[in-house]
Amino acid sequence: MDLVPALEEPLKKVVGPATAKVMAEHLDLHTVGDLLHHYPRRYAERGELTRLADLPLDEHVTVVAQVATARILTFNGGRGQRLEVTITDGSGQLQLVFFGRGIHKPHKDLLPGTRAMFAGKASVFNRKMQLAHPAYELLKADPDTPDTDEAVGSWAGALIPIYPATAKLESWKIAKSVDAVLPSAQEAVDPLPPGLRDGRDLIPLPEALLKIHRPHTKTDIESARARLKWDEAFVLQVALARRRYADAQLPAIARRPREGGLLDAFDAKLPFTLTEGQEKVSKEIFDDLATEHPMHRLLQGEVGSGKTMVALRAMLAVVDAGGQAAMLAPTEVLAQQHHRSITEMMGELAEGGMLGGSDQGTKVTLLTGSMGVAGRRQALLDLVTGEAGIVIGTHALIEDKVQFHDLGLVVVDEQHRFGVEQRDALRGKGKQPPHLLVMTATPIPRTVAMTVFGDLETSVLDQLPAGRSPIVTHVVPAEDKPHFLARAWERVREEVENGHQAYVVCPRIGDEDDDPKKAKKKAEEQATAEKRPPLAVIEVAEQLTRGPLSGLTVEILHGRMQPDDKDAVMRRFATGETQVLVATTVIEVGVNVPNATAMVIMDADRFGVSQLHQLRGRVGRGSAPGLCLLVTDMPEASPARARLGAVAATLDGFELSRIDLEQRREGDVLGQAQSGVRSSLRMLAVIEDEEIIAEAREEAVAVVSRDPDLEQLPELRTALDALLDDEREQYLDKG
Repeated sequence: MDLVPALEEPLKKVVGPATAKVMAEHLDLHTVGDLLHHYPRRYAERGELTRLADLPLDEHVTVVAQVATARILTFNGGRGQRLEVTITDGSGQLQLVFFGRGIHKPHKDLLPGTRAMFAGKASVFNRKMQLAHPAYELLKADPDTPDTDEAVGSWAGALIPIYPATAKLESWKIAKSVDAVLPSAQEAVDPLPPGLRDGRDLIPLPEALLKIHRPHTKTDIESARARLKWDEAFVLQVALARRRYADAQLPAIARRPREGGLLDAFDAKLPFTLTEGQEKVSKEIFDDLATEHPMHRLLQGEVGSGKTMVALRAMLAVVDAGGQAAMLAPTEVLAQQHHRSITEMMGELAEGGMLGGSDQGTKVTLLTGSMGVAGRRQALLDLVTGEAGIVIGTHALIEDKVQFHDLGLVVVDEQHRFGVEQRDALRGKGKQPPHLLVMTATPIPRTVAMTVFGDLETSVLDQLPAGRSPIVTHVVPAEDKPHFLARAWERVREEVENGHQAYVVCPRIGDEDDDPKKAKKKAEEQATAEKRPPLAVIEVAEQLTRGPLSGLTVEILHGRMQPDDKDAVMRRFATGETQVLVATTVIEVGVNVPNATAMVIMDADRFGVSQLHQLRGRVGRGSAPGLCLLVTDMPEASPARARLGAVAATLDGFELSRIDLEQRREGDVLGQAQSGVRSSLRMLAVIEDEEIIAEAREEAVAVVSRDPDLEQLPELRTALDALLDDEREQYLDKG
């Protein structure tokens, strides 16, 4: 965040090449400034123990606990030895195991009653939590007794910072490196305007950095956090406010639908009426389209709330006004699906210029990366001549070769799969910047929308269209209650016997063995983990066809299939030829088969909450009720089971997205697409810091409207350049 030479110093000069290498590779820390902004995740109080019951599985954890018992056991007829140490936090227990030669030192160090910090990966063995070969650092009981051991000496404070660590670099080693760079904190440049800092009673940045890493009291931590959160929120909101300001200066062609045109013709043949929500949001969009500045609007709605219909009407309005509309989908499966459903919705209106097409109609063209040469040539021609009023495609639309006759509107589906840069590339295709509508089906709480899509205005669709059915969701604990799983397959058969269809979703494809690199990685993972690898489409499909679903037509669908094969599989499923589709998450968004009523999600604990909600939205799209079964091997008390329980308990996507955000770290919330945002938020929590974000947004708007180029605020400019540089770098990495 700071462009001060001292903070730009490469870490290897300060902490040595070996540690610097691990920090760069595993924690993405390269300079003194990066390490100063690597904040403790939490603080252990001397004498306080970590709650062992809450440890997440399969994650690298650091705990402070007391040794209860230690014993050496032999196995292999006395040839092998292992040391089992039980540690306790007063309520729960956790087992540590050491093997072979590695048992002598811990056996000497970890006597009952000893307190220490332990770091390792929590796994389940024989249905009990354990850490195998953890690293540990002993803590002395009383900080006042003189101490020769310098490691314990550095924990003399009452609050022990616990850093986000990795298996290669424990929290206490990171703390020692931080000690080496802390003096440089004095040179941090403060991005907050002085008036704002004093007005909100925030401490100066150098002081905040000192207090966050080495607090003496809890008040130190609070004041440091308050200050650092403001930095992050404010700099980010200034970046977004400047984007909005720049966008508002751009000219655009106003696009108003004409009476008796394509939109009216389309509305006249709709077999249903639009919901109030669809009417309201359409009006917001049409108002934006009628202005001479580009629209930048985010349309978010519950799974199945009819966003495609709203977007299509906006596209038709633009075609009416003489422009072209492009819809950008994240995958080929989705682009084909949108093309199919839009041409179906439009009927003869989608056949403009063709025999039997309507006079008011236009041509709807599909453009994807894997099209044949002839089809692609024709599609490109339709775009440049203006023959095609509507084009639907994947990233292929962004390529340099693609030229439009007069691009008036860009609709981006499932925004979080696209970076801001891709949006910009497509916008560059218009003679003047086209209007932009971004659709996302994963509902986003307001402040996240302010953070992630801070350069867009927001519209929300929250009513489901008539004719949609409720979905019932159950968790199936396959490990605890195998008969529940057997019953799940019976339910799938029952749905199929009633003339419906079903999806079975798996986390993995299963042909990784063809790839030697992946096979090696898989073998390594299996060797180190007790957990089996995630279930795979290819294997599960085979087991189902031979076993519980024998006699039904079962097909598979995944991202590595040839596009034509994918399309054929989807078509057979859509027409009802295929009864059960075993797939990866390629079906997560936009796939619409109203006759599919059941979904079984295998290893459901390996998906995020929002992803499960998205997947579940594929059933219950017709008049028959939907059923979604979440299959898991996770034990009842685990956080993973609690997450699945939350999904089963509500169909409200906004509620689930809050749960999801509270459970995940901020970085993942903001997702891949918002490139720079993620790297810059280390302290700010988008859910609990709603107020800070909203206030920072107001302050940022005020600053930018007074001084768009930030000429009066050089420090803020510096911080901003650093943030945006990061963003650009990350984009280049991705590109």
